[in-house]
Amino acid sequence: MALLDDVKVALRISASNTSFNTEINDLISAAQRDLQVSGIKVTDTSDPLIKRAITTYCKAYFGYDNPDADRLIKAYQMLKLHLMLSTEYNTEAVTDAT
Repeated sequence: MALLDDVKVALRISASNTSFNTEINDLISAAQRDLQVSGIKVTDTSDPLIKRAITTYCKAYFGYDNPDADRLIKAYQMLKLHLMLSTEYNTEAVTDAT
């Protein structure tokens, strides 16, 4: 399943409903960029923690008058901090150049 479809499921939007695809794709891109500028080098969307961070970001910022927005933003920020502090996510893989 593509990341867009996974996020739509988390947002309780039918996979066949394409009317929000542009907004959701923009949120996915914003989440990925936010992780990158925060020093997180590993942004593979198949990684469960990266996927959860992106999904939480999208749930926090999707739509208007979201009563859960503050809670979800805090959850995203805490997960991002966890990723930032982990050497598994904040350093690039070293390859042998020989």
